[in-house]
Amino acid sequence: MIAKNGSHVRVWILMLILFLSVIAYADRSILSIAGGAIKDEFGLSPVQLGFILSAFSWAYVIGQIPGGLFLDRYGTKRVYGVTLVLWSLATLAMGFIGEFSSGVTGALILMFTLRFLLGLIEAPSFPANARVAIMWFPKAERGRASSLFASSQYFAVAIFSPLSGWLVSRFGWPWPFFVLGTIGIAAFFVWLWYMQEPRTHRSVSSQELDYIAAGGGLVDIDSVAQRKEKAPVSRDMFRKLLTNRMLWCAYIGQYCIIALSYFFITWFPIYLVQDRGMDILHAGFATVAPALFGFAGGISGGIISDYLIRTGWSVSWARKTPYIVGMLMAATLIAAAGVNSNFWVIAIMSFAFYGKGVAAGAGTWAVISDTAPKEAVGLAGAIFNCVGNIAGIVTPVIFGYLVALTGSYSVGLFFVGAHCVVAACCFLFVMGPIERVGGETREDKPLPGGISVPRQL
Repeated sequence: MIAKNGSHVRVWILMLILFLSVIAYADRSILSIAGGAIKDEFGLSPVQLGFILSAFSWAYVIGQIPGGLFLDRYGTKRVYGVTLVLWSLATLAMGFIGEFSSGVTGALILMFTLRFLLGLIEAPSFPANARVAIMWFPKAERGRASSLFASSQYFAVAIFSPLSGWLVSRFGWPWPFFVLGTIGIAAFFVWLWYMQEPRTHRSVSSQELDYIAAGGGLVDIDSVAQRKEKAPVSRDMFRKLLTNRMLWCAYIGQYCIIALSYFFITWFPIYLVQDRGMDILHAGFATVAPALFGFAGGISGGIISDYLIRTGWSVSWARKTPYIVGMLMAATLIAAAGVNSNFWVIAIMSFAFYGKGVAAGAGTWAVISDTAPKEAVGLAGAIFNCVGNIAGIVTPVIFGYLVALTGSYSVGLFFVGAHCVVAACCFLFVMGPIERVGGETREDKPLPGGISVPRQL
């Protein structure tokens, strides 16, 4: 992947968007670690906390389509850089809520507002990641690239949950917000220094550039000339993106993946504290094992999917098969409702999130990278992420209501697990062939070295 192509800039670009994605996910997930202390300090009910946990996603969903249009119009570097600074400032501000509010109502309004702003500002981040993958990676490597940044949530949890738990227990709940906001502002300068489009990057070799382009990488997608020549997105393009059966199955698959993700980054640590009897420090560390297994699953899913393509599988089944198997594995998280040992709860969750990682690594962003129309990559990724992140609104709120109504977390676990079965059936029975919308032929160009991407089903 590196030596034969003269340079390895695309690998460093991937590491950079992984770094930014980890920061983005950590910003949205640390509230679950600090949530218990915030709930106690301000006297919030489970339903009120559920609404605060969902506030990010309300705005994240609203901001997806405008964010995608901004990406297609102004380019990845500019949009990602500006939003990175702004969302880091919103994270910093969360730590000062106690200084500017008194009583439940004031704290609730301020927290909901700041989390809403965070979601609105972060909206272009993952469509931007997909745009970078399309720009810098050939199709036969795109599964691995997409799986890595899609797995950033596990890195974020594995790294920042223990750190946040320690900061909360040692210094108080505002400190995770202070630390992450500062890291995000520093990351902006790294992004500004290193990120360029492929043809103008100072370190890329001609061999690597040719390899990316020959393998289906859209190396000019972010160029100023191409963005100026691009016609405004038409109603017909919106219609294609909103009426295509294959794309809707991908959207539903993303919705179900994100339902699991938001259970994990919102209610799971709270579940460990309030239902399983852990203290906040141990709950933070207990999330590490499922996070690491989820990350391993994400990388495995991308590697398996790309390997299947190289060995003759159609793109359709190379993307679908790991997704279907992974989601059925993830459905086993329901079994946690029937065990008494915390060890087995963590073991079951680790297995389930390994499966969820496999599914996400092979069948979410990799699919949208393979299918997005060339003239509306940002918009396609935005609609995909918009529909998917509705789960970020629904899951925390419904989970909170289920806990409040039943006094138990078991029904909530069944609710989350049901998403896995629905998604697997959708990919298996409804989706049909995976192909690029907008006229790309079903057989792609051969890659250097005689590797060819097979004809799809």
